[in-house]
Amino acid sequence: MSDLAAHLNQIVGHSSIDYLPDAFPEPVPIRLYLKRDDLLHPLVSGNKWRKLKHNLLEASRSGFTTLLTFGGAYSNHLYATAAAGRVFGFQTIGIVRGDELAHKPLNPTLAFCREQGMTLYFVDRATYLRAEDPAFLAELQVRYGPCYTLPEGGTNALAINGVAEIMPELHEQLGKWPTVVAAAVGTGGTLAGLMQAAPSTVQVLGVSALKVPEQSVASFAGLPGVLPPNVTICTDYHHGGYARTTPELLRFIRDFECRTGIQLEQVYTGKLLFALYELARQGCFPDQARVVAIHTGGIQGRSDQI
Repeated sequence: MSDLAAHLNQIVGHSSIDYLPDAFPEPVPIRLYLKRDDLLHPLVSGNKWRKLKHNLLEASRSGFTTLLTFGGAYSNHLYATAAAGRVFGFQTIGIVRGDELAHKPLNPTLAFCREQGMTLYFVDRATYLRAEDPAFLAELQVRYGPCYTLPEGGTNALAINGVAEIMPELHEQLGKWPTVVAAAVGTGGTLAGLMQAAPSTVQVLGVSALKVPEQSVASFAGLPGVLPPNVTICTDYHHGGYARTTPELLRFIRDFECRTGIQLEQVYTGKLLFALYELARQGCFPDQARVVAIHTGGIQGRSDQI
């Protein structure tokens, strides 16, 4: 095993699982567990480490020393890639959506990226839409030299393989399969990984953080047009759309944190747990179902209103 593989294996794949018997404002008839991927690494955590693991190994095997990727001003993926570059010895380049940001003070996410050594390249939104255009990618290779390119959000086949490793961990930790495994959905990579590894007896639930119909979420995430019978995407708990929130959601997060001592953020995992609470109250799960929620990290994006 290479030094990089050994180092990655020390970090990715060793998150704990917490049983939370009193996490919600009122009792609900499920057994709630939280998979603590937010604790995978002190700087970056959650599904971003899962997605990066096999990509970092492939970049190293292919002889690349630079990672290039894409994201918005508050991108968890840019944040994670910058930290991974610092930890594992890669140079990093971030193509950032919004050329107007180039002459403004950096927000905490982008400031962190730069502190980790990431080169930030701000582009207008029309240019950013070319992120998958081979001609544009070739231009970037000329500008920056040979780079291992990661897509926006970090989701590709290798990333999905990394996320899929969650499922056997859950079986080992619980001693049995969960009834339901649930995750927030953005680009869909986490849901795709869970789908890939979950047996047909496990219900896989995605809670969309975007204000779009179920089929649009599946299409955007590159999921099949017809989802397997054990997979559901819930689109009712986005609280106004991506990165939007409501006073109700913020109150729920504060109460959850007081009860459990576990921090959430309002973009992904806060919405996920709010949805699980509401669905459990509505009787959507079997009585005493073992429901595992995946804490996908992203605490650096936590609102100061919480």
